[in-house]
Amino acid sequence: MISASKVKELRNITGAGMMDCKRALQEVNGDIDKAVELLREKGLAAAAKKAGRIAAEGVVESYIHMGGKIGVLVEVNCETDFVAKTPEFKAFVRDIAMHIAASNPSYLSREDVPQDEIAKEKEILRAQALNEGKPEKIVDKMVEGRIEKYFKENCLLEQPFVKDSDKSIDDIIKEQISKIGENINIRRFTRYEMGEGLQKREDDFVKEVMEQMKG
Repeated sequence: MISASKVKELRNITGAGMMDCKRALQEVNGDIDKAVELLREKGLAAAAKKAGRIAAEGVVESYIHMGGKIGVLVEVNCETDFVAKTPEFKAFVRDIAMHIAASNPSYLSREDVPQDEIAKEKEILRAQALNEGKPEKIVDKMVEGRIEKYFKENCLLEQPFVKDSDKSIDDIIKEQISKIGENINIRRFTRYEMGEGLQKREDDFVKEVMEQMKG
């Protein structure tokens, strides 16, 4: 079990993201020095240093799913207009828009989830665990584990990337930062679904979007 204080210490040293620090410490059994080295090898420490720089350029990308069933607008920022106009950056932003269409995130990051919603979700998860007959002493740990799953399902930065489920959106952002040498931020997004809120048949939008990605 990696303590929160050790994760925070590694983050202070490297500037890398909390989840990246936690994963690195888990890989090296809690050894701070080895974790620092691992993050540097992956380029995450360097990417984190760039993450503090102002990113005020970028593009607003629109993506309309085949047939007009889903529409996405996303703003992705970088540091210079030069990078914003490159085909590589535009392709990256389009991938983000297509991911949003497929995965339907509710929030950008876990920090954006209202505290009252988290509390309500924990109450529901706790009741579920108790109804499953789980012992009281392990229910709280189960709830924490399930709330992490909730964040991964609902927060864009933590969702598995639809084109490579081994990586999160946050992971691919850091990869792009390392490649282009500039900070990148997803600032905001909006997703529209035709007939949203109305009773209608369910379609496998993820499958359809993935098929279009392959095309």
